[in-house]
Amino acid sequence: MNHSIYSADRTTHLKIVVVALVAGIAVAGFGISARMNANDGFSQTARVIKAGQPMAITSSGVTVVR
Repeated sequence: MNHSIYSADRTTHLKIVVVALVAGIAVAGFGISARMNANDGFSQTARVIKAGQPMAITSSGVTVVR
């Protein structure tokens, strides 16, 4: 048995690549399926806010510190 990745043979490297690829596809598939099923009212929609009439503020209750 070889415990170093540097001196491992070709089949060991291939097994590691295959396991990593399968795990990556599983995580991506789970994320996509979780996102597709998220239509339970928590999604946000864009709203358009239109400007009203111009207004002038003559005084505000804010104290100015200089």
